[in-house]
Amino acid sequence: MNAVLPQEAERVKLVPAMLDRAVLARAEATAVRDRDGALTYAELDRLSWAARTWFAEQGVGPGDRIVIRATGRGLMVAALYGCLRLGAVAVPYSPELTPHQLDYLVSDTAPALLIGADPDQSARYAVPGATLDGLAAGLAAVSERPAVLGAGTPPGPAPDDLALLLYTSGSTAQPKAVACTHAQICFAAGAIADRVRYRPEDVVFCRLPLSFDYGLYQVFLSTLAGCTLVLADAGQHTNLIGQLARHGATVVPLVPSLATMLLALGARQSVAAQEVRVRLFTNTGEQLPPATADALRARFPGSGVQMMFGTTECKRITVSETDAYLTRPGSVGRALPGTRVRILGPTGDQLPPGEIGEICVSGPHLMEGYWNAPELTAERYRRDAGTGERVLHTGDFGRLDADGHLYFEGRRDHIFKLRGIRISTTEVESAAAALPGVRTVAVVPPAVGREATVWVAGETTGEDVLRHLRELLGPAKTPPRCRVLPALPLTRNGKVDRLRLERMTQESET
Repeated sequence: MNAVLPQEAERVKLVPAMLDRAVLARAEATAVRDRDGALTYAELDRLSWAARTWFAEQGVGPGDRIVIRATGRGLMVAALYGCLRLGAVAVPYSPELTPHQLDYLVSDTAPALLIGADPDQSARYAVPGATLDGLAAGLAAVSERPAVLGAGTPPGPAPDDLALLLYTSGSTAQPKAVACTHAQICFAAGAIADRVRYRPEDVVFCRLPLSFDYGLYQVFLSTLAGCTLVLADAGQHTNLIGQLARHGATVVPLVPSLATMLLALGARQSVAAQEVRVRLFTNTGEQLPPATADALRARFPGSGVQMMFGTTECKRITVSETDAYLTRPGSVGRALPGTRVRILGPTGDQLPPGEIGEICVSGPHLMEGYWNAPELTAERYRRDAGTGERVLHTGDFGRLDADGHLYFEGRRDHIFKLRGIRISTTEVESAAAALPGVRTVAVVPPAVGREATVWVAGETTGEDVLRHLRELLGPAKTPPRCRVLPALPLTRNGKVDRLRLERMTQESET
């Protein structure tokens, strides 16, 4: 299925150009707000240029990697734009990385600079670095000097230059870095903006980590709209409803675990929840159960829910209309403007509407590939034999309806046979989530030495969950086991940690 190319994606080819355009249109509007205060677009712009200069003075050049500890601070947004103005490559990483994981990332990227790292880490890796306070002091010193652009000033990036290395979450495999160019990022951000339509008056409340591409792209989407991005403190839970009301949040990007938290807090703080004026909840990264979407709309009157689907390898694949899940249950929307989605069978043939196969994508939003992994890149990004176009084979399975709406069925290893009948984890999870008392659910498919198991967090019992599933899906599609926990384990991006659940399932049967 094809769609119309968005005009915004045609105009902007460099990521810093998004900020340049926002400054021209809304210089004195608030761009970013964090626990330290707020930055206008003009202030963010000045800091980004100061960061560009300071990075160059530290010996960073075009193409060099800058590893950035992606805390939810406006200073880090300025550092990101400054890095990209220089033509360097930003590598955002989660503050929750273990030393072992950070060892891997630094070894994999060979950075020229570490930002947000403590002095011991810089010494350990023999890489120059700056703490957050050191970065702030460096930018302040540069800002006090008159700007001088001489013959030795790097020219800045070109559209096809690398801008980001984004590491996948590692929820299904070893983390790997997806290499993203300026042009690819700009197209993806513009195409998404064409669908979600953030407004200049919006306040986007982002509690997602900026090392997670769903969180990071809130920076770009907010800049394109010229609206305010609130970088919320992920460590504060109890006052979350109050934060939404105090900041005047109108847009909240979320994953199911954050939605569950909002609903639980909203139920306990009903008066405060009435003061919240959210107009839009967006969801991607992990599919939001319809029952949870219904509960959000009921708890926060006037809000709508917009479902999306994507992967780091091309950022976003489909975006639905707001509340379209009510009229097209299970749909995650249509292909982004200017892109194409096909469902391919095992032999590479295109399947007709309604048949389940691998979700394959083509378009300018396909990223460059995997950093330092040419074989994996060739396996996932292939050339179509007939057209020659580059096609991403996602490894995810789904189906298209006759109108081009996509229905996600799960990853290759999330579709399995139970008692001779083919079923997906998504189907079972959506059914279980409709049971009152269920907050979060995940299904571990069967494998050698283990049975299919439903894992649930909530106020219910395993017997009630299985009885409910038999009523909705029938006995043949109901897994034989259900285990209830106070909370399901999560990755640092807030998604269910399925690898850990698989280990727990295996351990429970030995």
